[in-house]
Amino acid sequence: MKKVLVLGGTTFDSIITLEKLPEPTPQTIHYAPFHETLGSTGAGKAINLRKLNVPSVLHSIIGDDLYGKNIIQSLQQEDVTFIYDIDEKGTERHVNLMDTDGKRISIFVTQSSDKPDLDLPRLEKLIQECDIVALNIIAYTKQLIALCKKYNKPIWTDLHDYNDHNPYHEDFIEIADYIFLSSDNLSDYKSVMKRFIDLGKQLVVCTHGKRGATALTKDGRWIKMDIIDDYKFRDANGAGDSFFSGFIYGFLQQKSTEDCLRFGTICAGLCITSAELAYDDLSEELLQQEYMKYYGKQ
Repeated sequence: MKKVLVLGGTTFDSIITLEKLPEPTPQTIHYAPFHETLGSTGAGKAINLRKLNVPSVLHSIIGDDLYGKNIIQSLQQEDVTFIYDIDEKGTERHVNLMDTDGKRISIFVTQSSDKPDLDLPRLEKLIQECDIVALNIIAYTKQLIALCKKYNKPIWTDLHDYNDHNPYHEDFIEIADYIFLSSDNLSDYKSVMKRFIDLGKQLVVCTHGKRGATALTKDGRWIKMDIIDDYKFRDANGAGDSFFSGFIYGFLQQKSTEDCLRFGTICAGLCITSAELAYDDLSEELLQQEYMKYYGKQ
């Protein structure tokens, strides 16, 4: 199977779960379940891909600090191949306020460097040796776009809650061949998807939370996929990255776009039953079993 290089995205996060998100008024909240865990989009993709037996490498930047050591240890426990450079600003950390419906307020209490010192020869070798680059919208990865162009690697980019007005995303949109995004901040997601296809993208996939997902192919075909209601919600962290990973698993298996959406839907559904970035017992075998259960024979 082809090798995926995941570029960017590791944090160590504090997750606070509330019945509902707080109103913007001074207040005291007396009970707020809380845990600390590995976070961010690169870690989420890499863990899911590893559980699905997709050959992959994760590169990110971390601090030479306790939080960076926690990230290394967490990824080692998941058997993820992790290569990193040290960020002098320290490890990026977030505080995520979550409600019981999965809505989130994410607070960046520390941020990573935009242009850290990178071992560029090592990164060039990683890019040269991979088959697909999952280029996350982390600021430092913009330094690597020229190398991705040099070796003409297929680029998969996840724009997350893109709002169609932020120029920060333009470099990622320009280089991407495959684009994933959420409709959370889009009043007309279909026009955005069509614009990306008109720019020459191979595929655009937009997720809608409880309303499923929509794909638009380069030949103009729209495909809608509903969620699986049987998966009981616990935590939405990591669901988008799980969906992305399940989709790319199907893509590498040369499945149809419909089946790729189904694999993504299963991975995301399993993820929301867990408090972590990926469902603990996710495996290639489980994914196939769940496919057969909900979608019948392949």
